[in-house]
Amino acid sequence: MLHKTAIVTFMFIALLFSWFAGHIVVGEKEIVFPVMIKTSTTCQTTTTANQNQLIVFTPSKYVAQLLTQNLCDDKVVAKQYGSVIGYWGYRTVDSLEFVGKGIADLILAKNNIMEAFRAETTYNYQPVVGFSDYTAFFISSKEKPLITKQYFLDKRIGLLDYPTSRSGHILPKQTFKQLGLNIAQLKITYASSHNELRELLANGQVDLIASFWRENDSKRFSKNYITPISSNVAGTRWYLKMQHNNTDLLCAVQSHLLSMSKEQSFRYYQDVEPYWQCNNYPVTFIGES
Repeated sequence: MLHKTAIVTFMFIALLFSWFAGHIVVGEKEIVFPVMIKTSTTCQTTTTANQNQLIVFTPSKYVAQLLTQNLCDDKVVAKQYGSVIGYWGYRTVDSLEFVGKGIADLILAKNNIMEAFRAETTYNYQPVVGFSDYTAFFISSKEKPLITKQYFLDKRIGLLDYPTSRSGHILPKQTFKQLGLNIAQLKITYASSHNELRELLANGQVDLIASFWRENDSKRFSKNYITPISSNVAGTRWYLKMQHNNTDLLCAVQSHLLSMSKEQSFRYYQDVEPYWQCNNYPVTFIGES
C-alpha cells in the first residue's frame, strides 16, 4: 500500500511540475490562432475618431480591396465615416446574407436578388452603376447543344446550385420545363460557382453546362459549341443604401466605380453605365439609357 501511495504522489508532483513549467514558458500572453481564410479588409479615413463605418460587399477580393482603399482616401467619405470595411464572397449565398439583412452600404449584386428581397423598398438600395446585359448559353466541349427534349435526356448537365442565378439555374430549368422535361429524369450535377462549372466541363465530368460566355473561355472551349438560352439578361449592378438623401456620397461612389471599371481586365466589367447625373446640382437619377 505504501508503495502504491508513493507512486501516486510522484505522478502528482510530476504533473504539477509540468503545469508550472508550461505556465512559465507560455506566460500570461493569450494564445491567438491565425485566421486561415480572410474575407474582409479594413482601412481608416482621415477622421479616425468617427465611429461610423462604410460597409462594402463584392464577389471579388481584388475589387473589394481596391475599392475599400479608394473610398478611404476620398474626402467626401472621410467627412462621414471613420473607416471602410470591404467584404468579399464568391457564392450567391454570401450576397443573399448581405442583401437580405441590409448589412452592406454598397454592394455589387444582381437585380433579381434585390427584387426578391424587396431591398430597394426595405433598405432603399439605389442602383449607382450597372454593367451591360448578357446572353446565357448551354456550353459543350464536343458539340453544339441542341434545344430538344431528346437531346437532354442522355446528357450529363452542369448547373449552379443557386436558384437566384439566371444563366446557371433559372433559365436552363425554364428551358427544360418548356420542353416537357422532368428535372428528376435528368442527370444534373450542381456546382457552387461558374468557375466550378467550367472545371466540370473541362474535366469531362459533365457533357454541357449552363452559363455565360467569357472572353478567355475560348482557350478551353470552342465558341462553335455554344447555344444561346436567352439574350438580354440583366447584368449586375452596384447598389448604395440611401436611407438619407446622401447625394454627395452617391456621386463620390459613382466616380470611383467608373474609374475602377477602366482598370478591369475583362471587357464586360469595362462597359459600365452610370445611373446618376452628378455634373450639376441638383443630382438626378437618369436611369438606364
